[in-house]
Amino acid sequence: MAQKSPHTAQLIKSEFWKHKTLSQMSKQEWEAICDGCGRCCLHKFIEDTESSEDQDPKSALHYTNIACFLLNDKSCACMAYEKRTQRVPDCATLTAQNLEQMYFMPPSCSYRRFHEGKGLSDWHPLLNKGKKTKMHELGISVRNKTVSEEDVNLDDFEDYIVTWPLDEI
Repeated sequence: MAQKSPHTAQLIKSEFWKHKTLSQMSKQEWEAICDGCGRCCLHKFIEDTESSEDQDPKSALHYTNIACFLLNDKSCACMAYEKRTQRVPDCATLTAQNLEQMYFMPPSCSYRRFHEGKGLSDWHPLLNKGKKTKMHELGISVRNKTVSEEDVNLDDFEDYIVTWPLDEI
């Protein structure tokens, strides 16, 4: 098992999330807010309905257990994080400025929770010595729940619709 870096320990000790807003965070602090669950790497589809112009896109959003080909479903981490937007041009890059438009982020997303004033969940790695163990044990992460987009026909996405990413826990 990899040891956490001394920098991670310093971030945890500082409890920066208690006294900073998302827009006040450094790049390292911003990255630490990510709980590393991998739910954002799941394919989502917006149902096209006849009244789609008047429809709230949130109500037509469907999550699948189809994961981006870059997701390691054991570690729940991107295998090419620094180059992900080059390899997957429509990969969402969250910023403090665009969170409002990122309605498709799961309710458990730490950035979304923070933006909504809810703070970190008690299973978040920052509240658990930098470890994802509690998150995995509670089934928050995508660990062992996904199929790679390389192994499915995306035209059959309806066969892969799941509701567990909507669980906030």
